[in-house]
Amino acid sequence: MRAGRRVGLNDGVALRMSNVRLIDGVSTEAVDDAVLEANDNGWITYAGPAAQAPEPIPGVRAIDGRGGTLLPGLFDCHTHLGVASDRSILEAALLTDPVVGVLQTTERLRRTLDAGITSARDLGGLPAGFREAVASGLITGPRLQTSVGVISHTGGHADDTFPGGRRLGLDYCEIADDVVGARKAARRMLRAGADVIKICTSGGISSAHDDPDDQDLLDEEIAAVVDEGRRHRGRPVAAHAQGREGILAAIRCGVTSIEHGFGINDEGCDLIGERGAFLVPTLSTAFQPLDPRKTAPWRYEKKLRWNERTKENIAAAIARKVNIAVGTDAGITPHGHNPFELSCLVELGMSPIDAIRAATSNSARLLGVADTLGTLRVGYAADLVLCTEDPLRDIGLLSAPENIALVTQQGVVRKCTLADPSWSQDLSPAPGQRSPHAAARP
Repeated sequence: MRAGRRVGLNDGVALRMSNVRLIDGVSTEAVDDAVLEANDNGWITYAGPAAQAPEPIPGVRAIDGRGGTLLPGLFDCHTHLGVASDRSILEAALLTDPVVGVLQTTERLRRTLDAGITSARDLGGLPAGFREAVASGLITGPRLQTSVGVISHTGGHADDTFPGGRRLGLDYCEIADDVVGARKAARRMLRAGADVIKICTSGGISSAHDDPDDQDLLDEEIAAVVDEGRRHRGRPVAAHAQGREGILAAIRCGVTSIEHGFGINDEGCDLIGERGAFLVPTLSTAFQPLDPRKTAPWRYEKKLRWNERTKENIAAAIARKVNIAVGTDAGITPHGHNPFELSCLVELGMSPIDAIRAATSNSARLLGVADTLGTLRVGYAADLVLCTEDPLRDIGLLSAPENIALVTQQGVVRKCTLADPSWSQDLSPAPGQRSPHAAARP
């Protein structure tokens, strides 16, 4: 996931945004009357007060932001873009033609981008080929990192065996029951093109055979996977860890991020700070109601039992200023409404500006791209999101895609509902063209 060269309908045209409120992703305050300029390669050359902005130069595409709020492109660090959120995994796996499934995934990628998510990390169910397709310009979507699959033990969170004993046969579920098996599973994921290794260190709410309080992989198995990541160009490890024991084991053994973290306590918060890890709380799952008529009884019981615990524990972690990046568990939660996660963080005590920073510069740090993405400052890629109003007054404005008037990736306009209707058309580069994801920073 690197920023790269601009291509597309407006390739080679510099960009000037004016009449906007600017939130740069790092500062604690917005600039009320701001200008942002990017050169014809999509790198920001100015971002700040309009009174100090350079004079426009000929050939620059001028965009009037109409008093909206300009943000860095948002991140979602925990998605399942290959998983449909509007039907069961069983239906999607057994009743959907594979070709149709691929096209449905590309549509989810586009809806996610239209919601303002310009960068995403997929943690199970998205083959690396989608990352390459986005990077080469074959399809349009967020910049991608993917774990490809998920590693768990027999009967654990990623075991796709039904209570009746039949396996669903999901190719992204990896089973490992000892240290050697854990190493082999990690190597298979890396062979398949994984940017990050996803493991399960606790049970889960959505898995039939276990409970969030159960520990999944053993400490020595977790450590083995972390070592495999280290040995293979320092690949990070993300741990599905909902209950306390799984959280503590994962942090002790050196994972990069705790996914969910519903049972986190003071000891877990301390360890995250000591080890420089991240918490990705996926609160959208806790704030999303389940219909008991359409939910398996075991899952509904666990959700009821864990929802309030989750909100109390994550609120305490927010109060302690734990290092938080933003992820939604989209696929479990609806695709295309990813910024709702920021509303959940604010509901539990985070300030709106800190929620935006968590979804931009802090998430860029987790994904290892903070040198080029997540911040609207000189020298960074012009990944931009324009909200029609002020999310610092109402963070919920970001949750509605119709409030996202403009999305760019390194200056390439991907969505625009402003004056020029030509910008609203599909701006995907033609096959063979280079995309904003492909090249290294000059």
